[in-house]
Amino acid sequence: MKKKNILVIDQTLREGMQYRGLMFSLPERKQIARFQETLGVDICQAAYPPAHPSEARYLLELHQWSRNRRNHPRMAGLCRALPADVKWMADNGLKDFHLHSGVNVDMLERFGIEGIFKTLTESVAVIRSASRQAVIYLSFADVGATDKNLLKQSLDYVADQLQVDFVNLPDTSGSLPPDRYYRLVKEMASRLEGKKTRIAVHCHNDMGMASANTVLGVTAGAQAIEVTALGIGERNGVGDLYTTCKTLKDQGYGMNVKTDDMDTFKAYYEFVNDVCLRKTGFGPMNYNTPAFGDAVKTHVAGTHGAISYGGSTEKQYFLNVLCGKHMVREYLTRNEMPFNPDRIDTIVQAIKDRSVELDRSLGGQEVEVLVKELG
Repeated sequence: MKKKNILVIDQTLREGMQYRGLMFSLPERKQIARFQETLGVDICQAAYPPAHPSEARYLLELHQWSRNRRNHPRMAGLCRALPADVKWMADNGLKDFHLHSGVNVDMLERFGIEGIFKTLTESVAVIRSASRQAVIYLSFADVGATDKNLLKQSLDYVADQLQVDFVNLPDTSGSLPPDRYYRLVKEMASRLEGKKTRIAVHCHNDMGMASANTVLGVTAGAQAIEVTALGIGERNGVGDLYTTCKTLKDQGYGMNVKTDDMDTFKAYYEFVNDVCLRKTGFGPMNYNTPAFGDAVKTHVAGTHGAISYGGSTEKQYFLNVLCGKHMVREYLTRNEMPFNPDRIDTIVQAIKDRSVELDRSLGGQEVEVLVKELG
């Protein structure tokens, strides 16, 4: 069975502003939008207009920029599910409305479930009256801390009465392990069978499982994902754009994101990392970054040395007690070190022995001297 196409929402410009208080200038936002355009991102969540006039101004600038490019990617702003917030976006010609609301204990105590539903109904009515082309995304935070029966009641209401396009089920606190998040999304998705409303997922990385949870959210029935470049975001971040999309495409899901364009992805990640480093003093792209960090180039164990990982076409060898014949042979060939193929077993054993003696891996000059000594 052909798997469904997945809508990809890149939140680098909105969620990313919660990475250590990072702020993106308008030129930086436009450059990030260009990367998203090249990579085939569907929607750029570009700003949070209720926060400040500058956020509203940047969103409108990017919206016009996107319209000049035939809406590639489409621009969206995140706002509260309040009539005044959505009216501003409708009046300014936006078509993608990303709303957030809560059905948690605090909201219930303040407004009651009927009060929450009334405000949602009024907000959706404002959007529908302004644009027939509007696409409405409604986020309920935090599903990990929300009573399941209350979540079901809320989901049924917005799907049956309001017929929003997407309901986002965010693991806002990053507390749900993949198996629990999968079961939750699957149960909620089953309630929407045959209905217009679909599920979106947004997962935080407090326990280091945001990308895994995002993937499992899709396998459980979600049809849209919210991710960022390098997974930057509030606290420990959210799901990563590349690794999540790559994993889903490898499993047969369709999407517009060009995961094979490694050069653009790398340039995008390096640009975001440089902005983070310059403005916060911390860069999220490090040695162990999946696919793009230097660690994917390095090889120690022989069985791993036979394969190239991530986006790397380079290899860096660390020859120690774990190396094998294939790796040593390839290392010597790549570094143009003449050796007797019939002596490869002896060479490998000598490298292992010297590594143990020195209690470290051997450098290139040390290996070359050793090979010459063995003849």
